[in-house]
Amino acid sequence: MVFKRRKRRPVWAIIREFFWPKGGWARAATYVTHRLRRLPDEPHRIARGVFAGVFISFTPLFGFHLILAGLMAWMLRGNILAALLATFAGNPLTTPFVALSSVQIGQWMLGTGGAIQLSAIFAAFSHAGLELWANVLAIFTADVTHWDRLGMFFRTIFLPYLIGGIAPGIAVSAVFYYVSIPLVRGYQKLRATKLKERIERVRTAKQAKAEAARMQSKGLSDQA
Repeated sequence: MVFKRRKRRPVWAIIREFFWPKGGWARAATYVTHRLRRLPDEPHRIARGVFAGVFISFTPLFGFHLILAGLMAWMLRGNILAALLATFAGNPLTTPFVALSSVQIGQWMLGTGGAIQLSAIFAAFSHAGLELWANVLAIFTADVTHWDRLGMFFRTIFLPYLIGGIAPGIAVSAVFYYVSIPLVRGYQKLRATKLKERIERVRTAKQAKAEAARMQSKGLSDQA
């Protein structure tokens, strides 16, 4: 393969770069912002895509964020690529804060409030994933499926997370939406101005070259 790595990265390096990408999160955020500004689309469509991507990042539907962000952007008539890039808002640095606040808000809204630790939330998701996988494998084996613990996870963690993330998700997404419009519009105008200046310089250079060739040809004819 042309783009295959010559030297495969060890597993520990892949895990490390997932939590701390090469160059740091600041560089990664700068790259995403740069890509968003360069998208060839109307500012409002790009902003709608950003809204969709950021909002989906506030949901507990891990593993489906890209698909759901693209679908939501399509429904909002936004830029789908912008939505996919905006899911970067849900990264290992922000997800712990989003998860804890969303679960707490959701529990308060459902009237099932209680002290909960971030470690308990992550442990619940981990155990639920293993339990779900075990139940899927049990379909093809003689093992017995167990759904009771998944039901408890859904009631105590997943549902509060899903409901509690709606309000902060809309609020933060709205901020990104309104900030994205002037940023993208300003960048596009600046880029259009630079492109116009570049075209004008090329045109001027060609005219100067043509004029020089004409004067040289006229000089040769006068000498003859």
